[in-house]
Parts: sequence; C-alpha cells; structure tokens
Amino acid sequence: MEERLQKKIAESGITSRRNAEKLIQEGKVLVNGEVVAKLGTKVKDKDEIIVDGELLEKQSYEYYLLNKPRGVISSSSDEKGRKTVVDLIETEARIYPVGRLDYDTTGLILLTNDGKLTNLLTHPKSKVPKTYLAKINKVLTMEEYHKIKEGIVIDGRKVKVKNVKIKKKNPNNNTSFVEITIIEGRNHIVKRLFESLKIDVIKLTRTNYAFLDLGTLRSYEYRTLTKDEVTRLYNYVRNK
Repeated sequence: MEERLQKKIAESGITSRRNAEKLIQEGKVLVNGEVVAKLGTKVKDKDEIIVDGELLEKQSYEYYLLNKPRGVISSSSDEKGRKTVVDLIETEARIYPVGRLDYDTTGLILLTNDGKLTNLLTHPKSKVPKTYLAKINKVLTMEEYHKIKEGIVIDGRKVKVKNVKIKKKNPNNNTSFVEITIIEGRNHIVKRLFESLKIDVIKLTRTNYAFLDLGTLRSYEYRTLTKDEVTRLYNYVRNK
C-alpha cells in the first residue's frame, strides 16, 4: 500500500505534517538512501525513510476488541485517576480507544495504535453502524417504536436510525429491551433519543460495531482482531 511521504512521516509521530512538508522541501528526507524533495511523493511500507538524520521506525500495529464494563472511562488516561479501557489491555503499545462509550455504558469498544484506521472509523462520513441493546423504564408502545424508526430530530438534526427492534417487553416491572442500530456518533445519542420521548435508559450495552460483535466475550474480557478483520474494517470505511 502506498501513501504520501509527508502523511507517512506525520503518522509515525516523529513530527507534524506541516513540519514534515518543510523538511521534505529542505531536502532533509531520504527514501531508500535518496533525497526526496517533492511533496506528494508516494512511498511503500517497506521503504526505508530517514527524517533529518533519524530513521523512521516501521510501527507494529495492535488491534483489540474489548467488552467494556460499567464504570470504566473510554480514554487513554483520566485526570481523576479512574480506571480506563486502556488499563484493561495488557500491552506495551501506546493504544487508545476508537470513539467512546459513556462511563455507565457497557459493551463493544475497539482499541488500537493505528491512527489512520481510527481517523477513518470516527470520521462523520464513515457511517459505521453501531448496535445497542437498551433496557428502558417502560413498555415501549408501537407509536413510540415508529417515532424512533422514522427518526427523531435532536438539536435540529434527525437521528440516523438504521434499525430498531423490540426484543422483550415485561409489563410486570414495566420495562422493555430495545435493540437499536444507529449510523452516527453524537455524544449520548441513544440516551438522548429515548429522553426525547420521556423514557429513561436503565442500562445500555453496545453489542455490534460494523460487522464485529461481542461473541462470547464477558465483561472485562478482550481479544485481538484478526488480520482479516482489520482488512475488512479498512475496506468498509474506504468504500463509503
């Protein structure tokens, strides 16, 4: 796979993209032993790149799928000292979560040190479907069901609901389990969608992300993604 030289340098973390462009123009970047001073030059993963005398190390990427428990922060660090999703993964790599789940929301979250894939997946144009199972504090009516399915306007913009199913109704304790698939990433959007109907979400779990699911993973458990799954994620967002 080929990509622009300045982008490759910036993604390595050695310097910013703007400074990478400056170094290229100043003749301070070598590719396979030859000075490259033209912006936009394409390079391959196997190419040896030296930036201002420093060898650009070929980064080894790691990809994890975690079943996030309740009460864990979807961040690489927390100023309040609370446990983060990164704390749950045993690795020396500097990984970070792809997107976020609320503090009290459980379920599927991806973590990686692949900045390119993270940017592609979290970009608004990616339209990655995310499926949640919500336990709500009432028996959902068909009128409410159709309102959700048709799309409710929040902050002047309709929520992009791909699918919604009533999985279970329990009139005895006045609760329902509703599965909902959305294709956007606004903060707290599932909870806000139900709140717009004066419905409280008691518990929320993300069960699916694109073609990925939790499988047999229990809370706190995680697994590495296969090479095929990583390729499929790249192809998924590139074909949008």
